[in-house]
Amino acid sequence: MGLFDIFKKKYTSEKSPEKTLTPETLKFNKMWDMWADGQIESPFQDLMTYQSEVNNGGHSQFFFNLDNTDDVNAIVKETLSILPEVHKRNLEEAYSAYKKYNEVDDDKMEEIFDNCDDVFYENEELINEVLEKYAEAIEL
Repeated sequence: MGLFDIFKKKYTSEKSPEKTLTPETLKFNKMWDMWADGQIESPFQDLMTYQSEVNNGGHSQFFFNLDNTDDVNAIVKETLSILPEVHKRNLEEAYSAYKKYNEVDDDKMEEIFDNCDDVFYENEELINEVLEKYAEAIEL
């Protein structure tokens, strides 16, 4: 099992999984493989990174990992361009807290991040819908 297999859709039958996966499911799973290999274009690459990081450790992990490796502002901007409205407002709030409290007041930042995590998880299906639509165009 790969590191990012948690995002892949599962088989409906263990006896013959290759017969039960729909083309849509195969494309969705291939999309995550392509993401792991860095083969997805922005803003979808950034959206998938956002979803992966928040699912793995919340907004705190998302910003910590980006801060150490990437241009946080550029990735947030790309991600905001494709997010459904509820997630857009949520990421804007988290990013605002990150900019305001990072290295100044970790407790306040984490309190806001915890609230943003809750909103993210309660509405995650909206992100999945965006990704499923994107996956439709992937060639098998």
